[in-house]
Amino acid sequence: MTLHSHATRETERLHWLERHFGHAHAAIARASEDASFRSYWRVDAGGATRILMDAPRDRDEIVTWLEIGARLHAAGVHVPAVEASDVEAGFVLMEDLGTRIYLPELDDATVDGLYGDALDALATMQSRVDTAGIAPYDRVRVVDELELMPTWFLQRHLGYVPECEEWDVVEGAFDLLANAFMQAPRGFVHRDFHSRNLLVTTARNPGVIDFQGALVGPVTYDLVSLLRDCYIAWPEARIEDWREQHRLRLVEAGVIGATIDPAAFTRAFDLVGLQRHIKVLGIFCRLCYRDGKPGYLADLPLVWRYTVDVARRYPELHGFVDLLERVRGERDLTMAREESTP
Repeated sequence: MTLHSHATRETERLHWLERHFGHAHAAIARASEDASFRSYWRVDAGGATRILMDAPRDRDEIVTWLEIGARLHAAGVHVPAVEASDVEAGFVLMEDLGTRIYLPELDDATVDGLYGDALDALATMQSRVDTAGIAPYDRVRVVDELELMPTWFLQRHLGYVPECEEWDVVEGAFDLLANAFMQAPRGFVHRDFHSRNLLVTTARNPGVIDFQGALVGPVTYDLVSLLRDCYIAWPEARIEDWREQHRLRLVEAGVIGATIDPAAFTRAFDLVGLQRHIKVLGIFCRLCYRDGKPGYLADLPLVWRYTVDVARRYPELHGFVDLLERVRGERDLTMAREESTP
């Protein structure tokens, strides 16, 4: 955007709020950064604050946010209550759930309680949300997401273009992961269920945000987003306990069949999670180089660790992880590459 368009949009925000509140005295300040082109603003017009979501580029996204939010609310998930919306203008005024995101609140003493609440919310989403008409997490999308990694991580970030035989290795791994993804038991998927999108609130934990990308897909997707969070890591034994407790809960709720035993659920958890982490390697680099948000590179080492550690557990992926480790070498993943092309 140009400076002029920034100023124009700021004026539009203020005028829209003026029409809503009936006066021009609302104080507005940026509430949070976002990986997308949306922006969030904390509005104080006297009394309780609200959050204004500004999404001018895609009206369909606001429609989807409102629709998914209504389904989550109806199911009993704590999402922001909507006070006003204007699809054409690209604005939603909503309840302010506060500033206490999970990430800085998590430590060894708090994690069981906070994750217990988050897993309760996840079980509610997976067992109660009406999924009729929600788009499927289909194979085309799965593969498109995987292909972000070679484009943005290998080529743009590491400056490496795979040879023909190396592309065969990459495509073979992607085919295996796409098959596992499509074979996993399916249900409602938030798609970004992690410590930066969950809030500690004074009412009921967690407050759940950033749900507009919801699809119908693997029930292990959101679980691995939470337990192998791209922003914080936990001991594997702890992850195994949480994972098995959630599997039993899903069986009891009838979301998955009892035939999905611990081994089958673990495989779905691992391979669906591996798809997510490979995708995120690409997304974090795209955010840096395309969108001017280099801060995401600081989180690449943890995502890399998940990718390598999980892939090493599956012999059929050893060639793929060998390739990744050879290409990475000793490179510091947190440092941006200056060249504009490989």
